Amino acid sequence: MSSSRSGLSRVLVAVTVALVSVSSPCPQAWGPPGLQYGHLGQSVTLCCPGVTVGTPVFWFRDGEPRLLQGPDSGQRHELVLTQADCTDEGVYICRTVDGAVGGTVTLQLGYPPARPVVSCQAADYENFSCTWSPGQLSSLPTCYLTSYRKKTVPGVDDQRVNSSTGPWPCPQDPPGTARCVVHGAEFWSQYRINVTEVNPLGASTRLLDVSLQSILRPDPPQGLRVEPIPGYPRRLHASWKYPASWPHQPHFLLKFRLQYRPAQHPAWSTLEPVGLEEVITDAVAGLPHIVRVSARDFLDAGTWSTWSPEVWGTPSTGSLPKEILAGGQPPAGDQAQSKPEVQSQAGSLTPSEPSLQPGPQPLDHQVPLEQVAMLVSLGILSFLGLVAGALVLALWLRLRLGQKNGPPKRGFLGPIIPVDKLTRAPNL
Repeated sequence: MSSSRSGLSRVLVAVTVALVSVSSPCPQAWGPPGLQYGHLGQSVTLCCPGVTVGTPVFWFRDGEPRLLQGPDSGQRHELVLTQADCTDEGVYICRTVDGAVGGTVTLQLGYPPARPVVSCQAADYENFSCTWSPGQLSSLPTCYLTSYRKKTVPGVDDQRVNSSTGPWPCPQDPPGTARCVVHGAEFWSQYRINVTEVNPLGASTRLLDVSLQSILRPDPPQGLRVEPIPGYPRRLHASWKYPASWPHQPHFLLKFRLQYRPAQHPAWSTLEPVGLEEVITDAVAGLPHIVRVSARDFLDAGTWSTWSPEVWGTPSTGSLPKEILAGGQPPAGDQAQSKPEVQSQAGSLTPSEPSLQPGPQPLDHQVPLEQVAMLVSLGILSFLGLVAGALVLALWLRLRLGQKNGPPKRGFLGPIIPVDKLTRAPNL
């Protein structure tokens, strides 16, 4: 830890020296003696090297006899260029009154640094790297100071910086390049990256907060192979390996996405295989195919990797193997028929397009167990529905027949005795 702190101290000292040199009227901290830098479009002050401050001097442009400034100008050993532009760059000569050459100054103009553009990416769950580019071309020599620290939770430790949260230097790998690497990061933690651009005219800092879960992007799978399956003119076997940068741990796995298309067809077909191999069952017979594969964290952290290098393969044109012709089972992977979707180059999914030329029917006519169970269930439900309908129809017919054969129902006045019968009744 002490070495890390000493490295960070050297970084801070370098920034301080750069800022102090810029604040002085004649900065000399960058480059060899006699080389001076200025802000393009603003006033620049040149100092005569090797001459005591206040000594009157003459200023000339190298190769020109014209006097730029004399000792009576009030600017003793300095030359002021107002609103310097590209034509002011070059070599300047200063001489004392006695004619001795005091020295030469080479002027180079540019711009102060702008905030750099920083992005970070993790190829695995243990390390991540950050790259940057200048926010504006300064046309001046530039260096970058990089560090990082682990973010703390507000209220837990009152935002106090301690040895467990950093900051630590982010080593540039390789040195001098626009890339630094953080090793041994924690997958569930958040980090703050500091990238400071420094040039002779100043410094500018960019802070970026990152977490491994959001920036995780594995490297593409390696060792992709595409091989024909003998006797199957519409099938190809693809296999690949994990990227070498992904740690071999059982708790952090990758899932894969495979795309393929005939060489003469613009649209990609997409599959999401399980494992490190896949059998393409709808290849176009006789045509070469292009296959590629990408990877992503199994729990969908981060984003998909870039596509692997494309590999070509052509289905087999030979006859069926003897064991298949003799009634044997086809190889594993031929039994499962898939209906992949076709993904256009724009990224939208469309229904699978018909093959460019007709191919043979699949050799395996076995119905999967799930389809058999579904058909049996539908048959049972249909039988029960027919039985229930027959019972309802029989009950309805029985009620209708009973109404036709039974005695006629009496009307509302049926129980009333006729009046004539009452008058004819004998007197008691």
